[in-house]
This record gives sequence, structure tokens and C-alpha cells, in this order.
Amino acid sequence: MTISSHDQPVRVAALYRFARLDAFEALRAPLAAFCCGRGIKGTLLLAREGINGTVAGSEADIAALIDHLEAIDGLAGLEVKYSSAAVMPFHRMKVRLKREIVTMGVEGLDPAASAGTYVAPVDWNALISDADTIVIDTRNAYEVSIGSFKGAVDPATSSFREFPAWVQRHRAELDGRKIAMFCTGGIRCEKATAYVKSLGFEDVFHLKGGILRYLEEVPAEQSLWQGECFVFDERVSVSHGLVEGEAELCRACRHPLTGHDLLSPHYTAGISCPHCFDARSDEDRARYAERQRQVELAQAHGREPHIGR
Repeated sequence: MTISSHDQPVRVAALYRFARLDAFEALRAPLAAFCCGRGIKGTLLLAREGINGTVAGSEADIAALIDHLEAIDGLAGLEVKYSSAAVMPFHRMKVRLKREIVTMGVEGLDPAASAGTYVAPVDWNALISDADTIVIDTRNAYEVSIGSFKGAVDPATSSFREFPAWVQRHRAELDGRKIAMFCTGGIRCEKATAYVKSLGFEDVFHLKGGILRYLEEVPAEQSLWQGECFVFDERVSVSHGLVEGEAELCRACRHPLTGHDLLSPHYTAGISCPHCFDARSDEDRARYAERQRQVELAQAHGREPHIGR
């Protein structure tokens, strides 16, 4: 379903900032209270290395939250990408304490000090069109499945923790090349560039603001992006101009589904899709069918959708 962003009343903010937060635990309760008191929903992650998350609310409430975060020591200069949604895309507000704001599992990295060179969306096409550049999608395979940049390498990872091992296996292919990396909002590729630089590579670049800023700022007719961009909320995906995309979500395995997937004989709404059909038992599908029945009953009676969706 494609809806003009002008018709969407909910403001969505994807944000992060690598910064040393020695007292990050103390931020949790007051930050949760601030958001819940204003009806903001979504998830914020706090760790010693900074903050990361996506939240949604009214335009005024999201603006108040960003001002609040910017006033916290160390968080000035947040990287924020705004988009819109027709309805609230989150079920609740969560503020979580983590070891890392994006989990790679490599000790000693400091992206705030050692990340690669930012490349603005307006300059990205020239970099990735250079024959000397290897372009790497640092997202996971299920995200890549519905869209990526033309010619980008897909490491086929199932989690970001697998990315360092992939780099180690492919070091010879990276030698002597410009290395350009990208991700949804910029945070994973920022940490990925810090890791690759720690291995001794020098010509390392990443897309500032990630795919979301590229889709917002680069006109569709000039774009090298193909497909849609997966987002971690009920919109499922966005496309150029950050309008809601056509992708849907399999409620059994949480894999994004293209129009082609929806035509598969293995797709049944809420129960199975081509990506999970062979990995689930009949007992699993019976359980999912009952859950889907409850979801449809709730919708028929005008109640909020089940959290388990």
C-alpha cells in the first residue's frame, strides 16, 4: 500500500549517536517516562557506546524528544532520519540497556573516533559507480531480499555478528579497493567501517544517513537503488520519498515478502510463506492459524491488533 507522506499523521524518527555514556543506566527510567508521558512508542537502546532506536508520535512530541536527547551530555549531534506513517507503527515504548547499541561482538571499537569517511547521498552514486569501488550491504539477508543498491555485494548474514567473519574470509578481495558500505540508517555501516579500518584498510567510506536519507534526498530518476528498504516497524518497507512500500511481513517468520512471494502457493496470511514453509511443522502452522484467527477477530471488532503479530 503506497500512501503519500503528506497524508500520514504519525512522525517516525530513526536515530543514533555513538558517544561515550558512562552513566547510561541512569538515563533509562527518566527517558521512558518522558516518552510514555507523551504517547511516544518504539524502542530506544542505551549502552556505554551511545544510543540507537526508532520511535514514533506526533510531530510536536517527537520534536520535544529530540530536543531532550540533544540536551543530554554527549548526545548533541544526533543522526536522525524522519519519515511518516498513516497509523502508529509500534505497539509500546521500550527503553533497553545493552552492551552495544548495534551488536557486532568486537571489543575495543570506537566508531565515534575511527569510523570511515562519510559520503553524502548526493555524492554516493559517483562513488559506487567507480570501478575501483567495492560496495557492501552490511544489512542481513532478509533485509537485502527486497532491495539494495545496484551491484552491491550481499554478505548473506543472518545477524550483524557474522559480518566480521565475512570480512576476514574476503580480505583478499578488499585489498587495493575503495570500500563503500551502507545500511538502513547509518549505524551498522558506521560500526562496520570502524572494524574494517581496524584491520588496516584506509579507503573506507559509508553512506551518511543510510538508505533512508538516500531515498529521501535523491530523486527516483537519478537513483541507483533497486527495490524497497526494509524498516523495523509495521510499515515493513519504504521506497523513494520515504513513502510506505508494497512489502508485507510474514507473521510466522517475520521475513519481508515481495509481491512475487505473496503469489506463492506456500503463502498463507499469518501462517506461512516461501521462506519458512519447509522449516515449520504442521503443528506450528496450526498454532499460527489460531493466532491469525484471533487477529482477524480483533480487527473485526475494532480492537487493537495482537502484540504477537
